[in-house]
Amino acid sequence: MAKVSTVNQPIYPIGTLGIAWQAKEKADWLAIQQRKRNYWDEVVSPLTALLLDRDSPLADWAELVEYAVLDYQPQGLAQYPVFAVRSRDWQAHRPTVLVTGGVHGYETSGVQGALQFIAQKLSHYHAAVNVLILPCISPWAYETINRWNPLAIDPNRAFVEHSPAAESAAAMAFIREQAKQVTLHIDLHETTDTDNSEFGPAKAARDGVAFEYHDIPDGFYLVGDSENPQPEFQQALISAVCQVTHIAAADAAGCIIGEPLQQLGVINYAKKALGLCGGMTDAMYVTTTEVYPDSANATAEQCNRAQVATICAAIDYVLQHGNK
Repeated sequence: MAKVSTVNQPIYPIGTLGIAWQAKEKADWLAIQQRKRNYWDEVVSPLTALLLDRDSPLADWAELVEYAVLDYQPQGLAQYPVFAVRSRDWQAHRPTVLVTGGVHGYETSGVQGALQFIAQKLSHYHAAVNVLILPCISPWAYETINRWNPLAIDPNRAFVEHSPAAESAAAMAFIREQAKQVTLHIDLHETTDTDNSEFGPAKAARDGVAFEYHDIPDGFYLVGDSENPQPEFQQALISAVCQVTHIAAADAAGCIIGEPLQQLGVINYAKKALGLCGGMTDAMYVTTTEVYPDSANATAEQCNRAQVATICAAIDYVLQHGNK
């Protein structure tokens, strides 16, 4: 584990240093959140146009499913329906591909990359695989550009039994209902400068601990599963993405965000133990993308295309290698 600095790091404006938040501090945090973009316009409307329009070719073999309604009315907020794209012609003998985006709502290319894959590439694979795509698991966080849900819970640490996060619980329940076995799971994320300027300090304040600063890596990387690393699979994805955008280098300690580099652009986490989205199935092939949208060397469109390239390369790998 790389050494991290806790010196001269920002003090979060909510709470008391060293004391974990209680209900008041969480309410204070929620009160300062503002809606900054529109889930209906940026996510629901494109999905509707792609899958409910009679003239859309995608509608013949993929369907839009409302799998839950997230009710934030007790917090004085709105209700949000959440959607999945599902293969109509589901065949038990085909590999099942799960794509998740927007677990962290502020990680924009995770959502937009999933939508771009649906619009541009899904047609290439509809006869070869079963597909489940959940493009925006955390819609309130998407609108407010947040890592947490309104209860100050990180959904990407809550993919566990009896999950405290409605977003995670709804996604897990739907996937268990739809797919007995998942072959491939790609979870789309970003690592941003706000991880150090906002979300890291907020987490430290919430938990009553010191903020641990990590350098943000400039470039794309993957997070494999330490219990099932599949290094050849990860390498194939990096090889595809490097045609689209640059790959993050390790820091001076040989790490990315404090984790030892396993190979170019790849680190590993214990996904199930940490309650990560990537650990919610027993898929043979699992990875989490991490795009760096704040890089001077990458555009928003490159970030979206990097997400799409990962999904395509992953499906291609599964179709070539099967369950080997």
